[in-house]
Amino acid sequence: MIPSDHFVRFYNEVFKALEDHGHEHLVRYWRELGELQKKELADRFREGGLQACYDYWARILKEENCEGDLTLTADYMELRMDRCPSLSKVLDNDAAPFASYCDHCMGWCEPVMEASGLYAVMDMESRIEPHCRFRVYSDPAKAAAFEKEAKLVSKPYMEFR
Repeated sequence: MIPSDHFVRFYNEVFKALEDHGHEHLVRYWRELGELQKKELADRFREGGLQACYDYWARILKEENCEGDLTLTADYMELRMDRCPSLSKVLDNDAAPFASYCDHCMGWCEPVMEASGLYAVMDMESRIEPHCRFRVYSDPAKAAAFEKEAKLVSKPYMEFR
């Protein structure tokens, strides 16, 4: 098994190489990851809704040693990442971080949510500090309202739609 420090660095370099060949290659790569994740998660999220999303990310927080909190309300599930281990590792090595590294999350999450009938909104807050806020809604109007209200730093992942 490849250690996470090496995997994250590999991921960072793959993103750079794909972007060098054209943004569409990078988007296609992220979308392919989303297709793979759909096989595992789409039915679970469609059937279990926001609770299933909460359960999944609760496991991820623990397994990936994330610092953050989960919130589940009647309207949304929110993951507030206070220290993303992935971006932290990218920032803590001798290779320059890929400028849009954080976009890989929405690159694979958005297709999964769409297949599940759910709506994801990412507030990255910063591309150089390892924290963000990710929400999943069952109501598209509420997702759109949060997207307008949130202080979205940058939304290049929106280009993927």
